[in-house]
Amino acid sequence: MSVLTVMIRLALRDLRRRRGEAFLLLVALAATTTTLTVGLTVGGAADRPWDRTRAATAGPDAVATAPRSADLAALAHAPGVTGTAGPYAMVAVEDLRVRDVRVAAVVQGRDTAAGPIDRPRLTAGGWARRGGVVVERAFAHALNVRPGDELTIAGRRLRVAGVAVTAARVPYPSATPGLVWTARADLKALGRPVTSQVMPIRLADPAAAPAFAAAHRNVRSWQDMGAYATAELHLVNQALVTGTWALALLAVAFVAVLVGGRLADQTRRVGLLKAVGATPRLVAFVLLAEHLLVALAAAAVGLVAGWAAAPALARPSAGLLDAGRPDLTFGSALIVVVVALAVTGAATVVPAIRGARTSTVRALSGPARTPRRSPRLIALSARLPVPLLLGVRLAVRRPRRAVFALISLAITAAMVVAALAMHGDIARKDARTTGIMFVPGVPNPVTEQVNQVVFALTVALLALAAVNAVLIAWATSLDSRRPTALARALGATPGQVTAGLSAAQLLPAALAGALGIPLGLAVYAAARAAGGASGGGAIPYASLPAVIPGTLVAVALLTTLPVRMAGRRPVAEALRAE
Repeated sequence: MSVLTVMIRLALRDLRRRRGEAFLLLVALAATTTTLTVGLTVGGAADRPWDRTRAATAGPDAVATAPRSADLAALAHAPGVTGTAGPYAMVAVEDLRVRDVRVAAVVQGRDTAAGPIDRPRLTAGGWARRGGVVVERAFAHALNVRPGDELTIAGRRLRVAGVAVTAARVPYPSATPGLVWTARADLKALGRPVTSQVMPIRLADPAAAPAFAAAHRNVRSWQDMGAYATAELHLVNQALVTGTWALALLAVAFVAVLVGGRLADQTRRVGLLKAVGATPRLVAFVLLAEHLLVALAAAAVGLVAGWAAAPALARPSAGLLDAGRPDLTFGSALIVVVVALAVTGAATVVPAIRGARTSTVRALSGPARTPRRSPRLIALSARLPVPLLLGVRLAVRRPRRAVFALISLAITAAMVVAALAMHGDIARKDARTTGIMFVPGVPNPVTEQVNQVVFALTVALLALAAVNAVLIAWATSLDSRRPTALARALGATPGQVTAGLSAAQLLPAALAGALGIPLGLAVYAAARAAGGASGGGAIPYASLPAVIPGTLVAVALLTTLPVRMAGRRPVAEALRAE
């Protein structure tokens, strides 16, 4: 029988014996791989809707705006310009009415959509005619209008003839007010002065559009408009990438605690393997194999779940054409598998090597582990109340576990703070832009999609952190069976032992809540900077201190059952030799 076969058989047998722990490990890793899969898929397809819309509508390479058409004449003959369209007159109105809704709009007069540059594509109905208008599709969705509906512009009643998309202007609400096309005669009949003239431009080198726009006033490149048009997809991708890092760090802490607890129970098994001739390297590989098998299964689950969820999150603005289901490339799948194996390996390799290096006699006899003692800590803790004294000494007994608890809770608290800050910023923007700019009562689709992703990631982080807290409390209660039993034998009550076990969990939780606030604000500031936001956000500073007691209460509730069971275990049973 080959070594590989032995490793796989032992790993599968151990997974069958501990199905609950294997399932928890699978869920933790699957959450990370699913988020990573969605992020890679959405990020790779973020620009496709804009590119398809631009190709289908003969989108311009740049768009120039000026108060008068004469101001655009020289620009039409600038170096690098190979063609122009228009100029088209634009009128700004603040009294477009649909039913009981009043919003602002810009009205562009043009008698035909056909042309070599800027050819809006109809998605419903026909082109503008006398008495009939065409509404930009994202704006039409917000107004809930379709061909045949009636609206009023500047007191003039008009009928919706069609709905169209264009790449000559950023879709609503990334660009406000919304856009409406009318026949030139209807534009004049509005009785409003022309606000501006718009001229789409074709360049010999489309890639040079940003430089062309920088060299001329009031010119916008197609790259700049595309960035705004796909802003929500890029924001979703940034949120997913941030969430992936947070989930990966939580998964490392989770796996490390789980593996540490399992290897403590497998000490005798390690001794038996080495007694029958297994080398330390083989023992380490056996201990690693079962967790890597779970990692591969989690990668497969994450790839399938992420591929299924990606279309819902990669949904473009209504003002862009759908580019179809985003592709999951072989490179993206390979990254997901590598990350799953790396997260598991990073948390497993050190405990596995340490367990493999344990001597055969020591592993078979299973002697008690001598706790680390610090004279200063003993002198300090001796003056504390009994529950706090036990809590401090239990936390110091397993410093790595306390650090993992601190890291997982701090990451979760930071993401909650970042989500609160982002939600407050979004609410402020929506409140500031309601009224005549945005359709009242209609959510901003750009920020709504980001809000949904942030909420889903926060729920996933909270769930994983909750399971991690319970697991740490459970592992601590198992490791402290004899110390707590000895404390009870020396006079401590079951209530004091239970309170001490709780204190061991609450000490890192208090520090994590305090660290989570500045870390969350840093994550929020980095997200704003990555998204190109400027100025200060609407951070709810008054509610942020509640994160600390909220973290303590949550950890106390989650760890109540494990610590109560450990605190009331019979003393004789705990002290009996195993």
